[in-house]
Amino acid sequence: MTIPAHEALERLREGNRRFASDDQDPSMITSQARRHEFTDSQEPFAIVFGCSDSRVPVEIVFDQGIGDLFVIRVAGNVVAPSLVGSVEFAAHQFGTRLVVVLGHSKCGAVSATLEELERPERSRSPNLRSIVDRIRPAVEGLRNTELRNDPEALQAQAVRANIRAAAGQLRHGSALLEELIEGQGLLVVGAEYSLETGRVDFFDGVPPHRG
Repeated sequence: MTIPAHEALERLREGNRRFASDDQDPSMITSQARRHEFTDSQEPFAIVFGCSDSRVPVEIVFDQGIGDLFVIRVAGNVVAPSLVGSVEFAAHQFGTRLVVVLGHSKCGAVSATLEELERPERSRSPNLRSIVDRIRPAVEGLRNTELRNDPEALQAQAVRANIRAAAGQLRHGSALLEELIEGQGLLVVGAEYSLETGRVDFFDGVPPHRG
């Protein structure tokens, strides 16, 4: 059964409230019954495209269990073709109608990109550089603003700029996702997880709150 995007978003909000207030039920996440329920099929209600940072375990942050979320993680939540394909697969195959691009405060990949803009690192491996190069367009313009005088504020705004850029790429960089957005209610939103508070702020592409 397809769950509408707005309902899926509210589930994530509620789950994160439980997590941030330390009110989870750990048995629901990995129970034997849940494992058996999803042995032959899956119906994830949300796709989460997030950063690989070990401090942001997606199912735990949203207090969800086996079969609830289709999770794609890569350092810096950068968008590359195979990762777009993973989003397309879940949205098409399972009818999932919510995609969340989840970044987080103090993202190391964003920090590395800002450092690269300040002092290019010739010894960086081509694979690591590919991550930095995908983040660079979203954040380099910020260094030409007053933020250049406030490293902490620059980092915070760069994290959000990178999230917005990734969400925009998913909305407009795939013919399949564009079709699902236009005709079948797919919603792509950007969100930031706070390492300090445990709260997720949905701030980009979010429709007006219902009820």
